[in-house]
Amino acid sequence: MTVPQAFSFIPLGGCQEIGMNLNVYAYKGKLLVVDCGVTFGDASTPGIDLIVADPGYLLDNRDKIVGLVCTHGHEDHIGAIPYVWPELECPIYATDFTAALVRQKLLGVVQNPPIKKLPLSGTCTIGPFTIELITLTHSIPEPNAVLITTKAGSVLHTGDWKLDPDPRVGQTSDEARLRALGQEGVLAMVCDSTNVFCEGSTGSEADVAKNLIEVMKSCEKTVFVGCFATNVARVQSIAEAALACDRAVALVGKSMWRIDKAARDTGYLKHIPPFLDSEQARLAPRHKLVYIATGSQGESRAALGKIARGEHPDVAVQKGDTVIFSSRVIPGNEKSIYALQNQLSERGAKIITEKDAMIHVSGHPSRDDLKTLYDWVRPKSSIPVHGEPRHIREHADFAKTCGVPHSLVAHNGAIIKLEGDHPTITNQIDVTRMGVHGSRLMPLFGQRHKRLHQVLQDGYLAVCVPFHTKKQTISKPPVFFHVNLLDDDEFQEMEADFNGCLMEACLDLEEGAKKPHIIAMMKKALRQMLREEIGKNPRIDVVLMEG
Repeated sequence: MTVPQAFSFIPLGGCQEIGMNLNVYAYKGKLLVVDCGVTFGDASTPGIDLIVADPGYLLDNRDKIVGLVCTHGHEDHIGAIPYVWPELECPIYATDFTAALVRQKLLGVVQNPPIKKLPLSGTCTIGPFTIELITLTHSIPEPNAVLITTKAGSVLHTGDWKLDPDPRVGQTSDEARLRALGQEGVLAMVCDSTNVFCEGSTGSEADVAKNLIEVMKSCEKTVFVGCFATNVARVQSIAEAALACDRAVALVGKSMWRIDKAARDTGYLKHIPPFLDSEQARLAPRHKLVYIATGSQGESRAALGKIARGEHPDVAVQKGDTVIFSSRVIPGNEKSIYALQNQLSERGAKIITEKDAMIHVSGHPSRDDLKTLYDWVRPKSSIPVHGEPRHIREHADFAKTCGVPHSLVAHNGAIIKLEGDHPTITNQIDVTRMGVHGSRLMPLFGQRHKRLHQVLQDGYLAVCVPFHTKKQTISKPPVFFHVNLLDDDEFQEMEADFNGCLMEACLDLEEGAKKPHIIAMMKKALRQMLREEIGKNPRIDVVLMEG
């Protein structure tokens, strides 16, 4: 599909869903990409941990792409860059902290990625677009709204944000510049919808910091705190609470150390002493220790999961310890989080969550925050993104109550013309989802993914059959290989039955049968036997070898 000449917005991911943000702006036949993120696999995508939006439209028009702008460093905004960017090879624009994270992601992919650092509140001309970064607050350093200006007008792309009067790390939102936009005129505001159902305003990180001190004071033994590694302000608040309670602080989890390095390299956490690693922490008195760990969403391979199962080589939970979940339950993660909390509880730990104390605040705007921003910016139209269908529709209706003349309910793949009295959908791109399989992308629910799903659900059986073609008989015992089908002992017990099944299949062969027919008969016989014996329908491959 051709690139629009009119100023247009094209969400390829992150609209009518939360995560996997991939946004495109078009003007005069050129494309500007804003964010390139992932979402995470679930029970419906076995074997797939990361999912990205289909970049097909961008690949078809790669010569039209003038740049990729990153609003901030969360995985759902930059996590797909290692998989998508090598096919685009366009300049990447980001502030210092986000650039450090992107550079880490591209290690081993490209030696010198073309990352162009922008200062906070910086401006830059990229092809026919002029961009201006406008400081907001969120749950990571250096979150930015992006003002995208062309000769046809300006659009404010908010990224993820909230209004926090004391974010603890970084600057407060640039109210003066946002109010000035209301005077200058903005065609549309493309805005975060995550917390549109939440009344009031989102709380401040400063309040969390105070409450963490009070909670930690009541803890007698070792304290574990699970939080998102990218929430540097939260890590700082936890560390300050620990220091106030005369406790040393250790980090557990690779992503914790990765973010700690990026933060310190770019000037954050200056007054926080270097963290202990898990081996150093073993030398400290347990009642004087706080661990900050990854895995608050129940990820089995993260630090808290390993600790809960007793599998971590250096860190263990003991009776009387306290585990603080300084994070919210992301919808869809409930089962894994509750299972993790139960495992920790079985080991004698006390569990404290945001329901017990104010130890977490969201990084997204509640209704009062949304209204405030609409009052400041006064856009002609609202285009809600970063939300599921119910969030998008509620946000579109709410924007009108805030005095916004027009709202558009968008969806992934829509080509939205921004020029004129109000935005309109002029065309549609077919978009799918791609799963990250190793270092490659594959279509979700395509042929490869269906095969993988079948293997994980029903198993896999491969048989190498030495076959005498002229006599149409099996000349030597077949060699079997199986995955997720039976226990090894069970398989050995049934091996004679498998051999007999194949022999019987040969008896039914017609004289002069060709290899494809022989293989089909053997597969059919094995499949029928497995259905009858164990109730499974595995993927089966048969290889005939002259022998």
